[in-house]
Amino acid sequence: MSALKHMLKSFFLAAGIFACVVGLELLLVDSAVLLPMDGRGSPHIFTAPDWAPWGLISLGAVTVLNFCTLPKNLIKE
Repeated sequence: MSALKHMLKSFFLAAGIFACVVGLELLLVDSAVLLPMDGRGSPHIFTAPDWAPWGLISLGAVTVLNFCTLPKNLIKE
């Protein structure tokens, strides 16, 4: 398997794990307050939609499971 294919597989595994972690965080946190760096201006309150945590968890889980279940000899060189 070429280096590019290994890199792409690793990238999709990392993206799937990241999506699962962000989805789990959104389940636990209702809203986040983003403050400006310079201290001036009003803070911005970020609230995720109700579908976002479950959507990210399911997308990440499908990506990780797809990575784990694909046979290694599927791609012929």
